[in-house]
Amino acid sequence: MRLILTQPQLSAFDNAHSLETFRRILDGVPGGLSHDDIVLLPEHAFFVETKAEYLDIVAPLAREHGCHLVAGSFHEIGENAKRNTGAVLTPEGEVLGWFDKLRPYSDERSRVDAGTRLGEFRIGELNVLVTICADFWFSDLFFQAKALPDLVLVPALSVTRKSTPDYSRALWRNLAISRAYEFGVLAGISDWGFPSQLPKHITSGVGGFADTTGMEPAAFFRATGDAELQIIEPDFAALALFRHDRHERGFYWKK
Repeated sequence: MRLILTQPQLSAFDNAHSLETFRRILDGVPGGLSHDDIVLLPEHAFFVETKAEYLDIVAPLAREHGCHLVAGSFHEIGENAKRNTGAVLTPEGEVLGWFDKLRPYSDERSRVDAGTRLGEFRIGELNVLVTICADFWFSDLFFQAKALPDLVLVPALSVTRKSTPDYSRALWRNLAISRAYEFGVLAGISDWGFPSQLPKHITSGVGGFADTTGMEPAAFFRATGDAELQIIEPDFAALALFRHDRHERGFYWKK
């Protein structure tokens, strides 16, 4: 399988432009996408308020490209729920399940409540954990998972008070490496590119892929940088060996 991390420059509330952008990016994946591939969109890839509006956009995107789609998230605003939530879709465009942001961040706390649905999924032979943006910073959420994840996916919308993305990119890089090593997982992050258009904030483009199974420290995190996408072929055989070695030495958390 391949993991497709997306990181385009987007504009808040311009769903038509965002959809056109993601279609263009996915149409350009060499060799096209397959049933086994997983595409990760950023947090707030689209600005809608209901599940119906959201699925009207993302379900056709999954069907058109025939891949599994972790379709970012949106603020669901309804009588019974106010939450930052998103869905994982099958290549047929069916909902595999929903995930919530459990720890809303900064200004969004005035618009949504803490969610309740931890994003645990089985995709093929993989245990996948989805954590929305700032939730990735809370290691205690990993211990809530019922199964040990093989792959952690993070739809993000980074914001910074700095004038450049460097500070945030460094923090996210180090965090992703720490998570990957501590829990013995592979981790992929998709984000809004730098600089995208938000009303108040500057985005940082912190996306990338963390893999600490190798021996070269410079390769522990592969940043997406200023590119719109990054294509990863995760090595789960290497991950299994990594986990076994750490377990044998008593230096590995395992559920």
